[in-house]
Order: sequence, then structure tokens, then C-alpha cells
Amino acid sequence: QELSYLKMQIHPHFLFNTLNTIYGFALKESKQTPDIILKLSNLLDYILYRVNKPKVSLFEEVNHIKEYIELEKIRFEESLKITFSSGTIDQNIQVAPMLLIPFVENAFKHGSHLDGYLQINIRVNVDVNRLDFYIDNSFNKAKQPNSKRGIGLENIKKRLEMHYSDNYKPDIKTAGDLYKVQLTITNLNVVNHG
Repeated sequence: QELSYLKMQIHPHFLFNTLNTIYGFALKESKQTPDIILKLSNLLDYILYRVNKPKVSLFEEVNHIKEYIELEKIRFEESLKITFSSGTIDQNIQVAPMLLIPFVENAFKHGSHLDGYLQINIRVNVDVNRLDFYIDNSFNKAKQPNSKRGIGLENIKKRLEMHYSDNYKPDIKTAGDLYKVQLTITNLNVVNHG
């Protein structure tokens, strides 16, 4: 029951931001509007229907991160600098749904523009039965004196604990003008279903 509640909290602000983006592009009668709606539709399908499964393909989760990034590129236009890398991901590797996307969403939501840009770097690596996920974003602590990530980060931690108990290690810190998250999950095949 708690897991279902946590899942329900995942994406309302993302949906709000994306609808505002669509509204802005529709007002400009942009030719990109249909593409934005299609990308949002694909993400909503994943969020609303696949999140209820106990496991999803990590390959699919990574593809949805890429789609999410494409949506945000449209929204941020020229003020976004982003790198994304992932090794080859076996399509048979399964993870808890919505495992990594909330970290990516947090980077966009809480990241700061420095020198006119929001900068985000993401890496996903899988080696045998171990997942290493790394993300950093530009961050101005002076503009965000309370650097806690609120419900979003607490939600992620609870979900990790419920799904992976002792098999995960999060490392979350600020370093200079970067907010960094490194998540390692060992025994990746062992997923608790709450």
C-alpha cells in the first residue's frame, strides 16, 4: 500500500511543466507541438501503466530517460547543456519501475542556471549484476539555501529501501557548484515487491 502511494506522487510537477511547455508552443503555433505531445504521450503511458508492474526493463527505463531529456531540451531551448552516456544494456535486465527517472527530473527541477546554462551530466553503467548511475547538475546553493529535495528525494529513498533493502548505496552531495548523485545497486536481480 505504501509503495502504491509513493508511486502516485512521482510525476505531477513534470506533467504540469510539460503541459505549460505545450501551451507555450501552441500559442506560437510551433511545428514542434505535435512532437512534444507524442513524447509526452509515450512518457505518460510508461508512468501510468507500466509503473504498476513489479519490474520493468532497464533498457526501457533508459529509453524513457532519453525521451524525457528530449522534452526538456525543447523546454529549455538554448539554455541547457546536457550529456548522457550509457553502455550497452541487456534488454533482459529488470529493475523496479521509475527507478532512475525521478533523479533526472530532480536535476531539471532543482538545478540552477550558471553563466546562463543549466548543466546536467548523466551516466548509466551495468556490469554483470551491478548498476551504477551517476548524475550531476549545476547548483547555486546561495539561491537555494534549503538544499533538501523535499518529498521527491524522500520518496526515492523509501522506494529504494522497499525494493533493494541492503543492496543499494546512494551517495548524494554538493561539491562547489554541482549537486551530485551516485547510486549503486548490487544484486540487481533481487527486487523486493513491497
